[in-house]
Amino acid sequence: MALMTGEQYVESLRKLNLKVYMFGEKIENPVDNPILRPSMNSVKMTYDLALMPEYEDLMTTKSALNGEKINRFCHLHHSTEDLIKKVKMQRLCGQKTASCFQRCVGMDAFNAEYSTTYEIDKAYGTNYHERFKKYLEYVQENDLTVDGAMTDPKGDRGLSPSKQEDPDLYLRVVERRADGVVVRGAKAHQTGICNSHEVLVMPTIAMRPEDKDYAISFAVPTDAEGVFMIIGRQSCDTRKLEEFADIDVGNKKFGGVEALTIFDNVFVPWERIFLDGETEFAGMLVERFAGYHRQSYGGCKVGVGDVLIGAAALAADYNGAAKASHIKDKLIEMTHLNETLYACGIACSAEGHKTESGNYIIDMLLANVCKQNVTRFPYEITRLAEDIAGGLMVTAPSEKDLNHELLGPYVQKYLKGVASISTENRLRILRLIENLTLGTAAVGYRTESMHGAGSPQAQRIMIARQSNLGHKKALAKVIANITE
Repeated sequence: MALMTGEQYVESLRKLNLKVYMFGEKIENPVDNPILRPSMNSVKMTYDLALMPEYEDLMTTKSALNGEKINRFCHLHHSTEDLIKKVKMQRLCGQKTASCFQRCVGMDAFNAEYSTTYEIDKAYGTNYHERFKKYLEYVQENDLTVDGAMTDPKGDRGLSPSKQEDPDLYLRVVERRADGVVVRGAKAHQTGICNSHEVLVMPTIAMRPEDKDYAISFAVPTDAEGVFMIIGRQSCDTRKLEEFADIDVGNKKFGGVEALTIFDNVFVPWERIFLDGETEFAGMLVERFAGYHRQSYGGCKVGVGDVLIGAAALAADYNGAAKASHIKDKLIEMTHLNETLYACGIACSAEGHKTESGNYIIDMLLANVCKQNVTRFPYEITRLAEDIAGGLMVTAPSEKDLNHELLGPYVQKYLKGVASISTENRLRILRLIENLTLGTAAVGYRTESMHGAGSPQAQRIMIARQSNLGHKKALAKVIANITE
């Protein structure tokens, strides 16, 4: 089964014995839970699009491992064209869901693991690379969704993993056996893990020799013994539980979800381990994954931005303000910012190069510039969208009021905008803008733009490392005719 249908994906999740908790209770059926279902629908869209002829070139490709047709989310990039198509695919998925579609982290982890394991084997004579290739073939053959797990809780940021008062604040090996290891710890902010078949764990920072037990990378099924998830709270999330919820939700069908994922003495067999104690390679794995993931934001956030810009333009139409010069200028500015993000995503892809292992990596400097822009521009796009929408976006009565026998006629009468547009449709577009800027999609757009793929300062550190100031100084000396 090289490609699953969307419905096959849904049914495959039903077969998992996931341990998911939300609001203090265990969720017995995560697939159909009204809060979680929209996030699963977003992942399902990545399967549906792959089977549509018009998107085949973007959504599917040929496996570099077995030559079979696979979903691009399971792919190893083997050219700059692959890197560019990845960004275009992510923009498409963002446009179709207006949310986080959750498969990017696994894809970025695959590519970072592939090249890093090759170089570990070269240095130490280990067999991590072959183990990982075998694992990825399994993922590709079954068209699995894999959660990439990097971020540890971290505890005291001023202390290294092994110096923490509680040693479990970074995930670590607590026992070694003849057939594998036992790990304990947690991974925070796990996007879409309750919609994933597997979790691929990586270290979260560069390691020192004394942190050897924390330099671990492995994969286990998401329903492995000892793995459980605590769903993160989002603004407006319980609107989905309201009877006949529709307009008030904003984006009824799609959404994102995060979880604190606990690894409580989880056994990992040796064939699923891809780094174990080689501390000097932990930093390489982290930086390569971060580079790929920062490239991703030049696609996914742009696609969601396309929807937000469209919603703001419709709000202006419905308010009767579309012809105002300041509205036109704000929409131009939103488009300029959004396309600048896309340009960075394409640029770091086009400037990519081949690694020793054979797969391609992005230009690291441009990837970090891309993500640094993403920490800023979506906030301005959001501000402008809220400006265009007007205060009614956050003060509108509920859907129940709109449909109420007594109150409804007043809501219909006094919240009317342009005469040809129904009050209901005006409220629908305002609720979508609210969802994208303030509500449950804020995790997938605004706030995630700041903290996803590392903090803004992490990108600035990488920009400093990659900026090659010595070369720039030499250029200036030649032009200024300076000899030393």
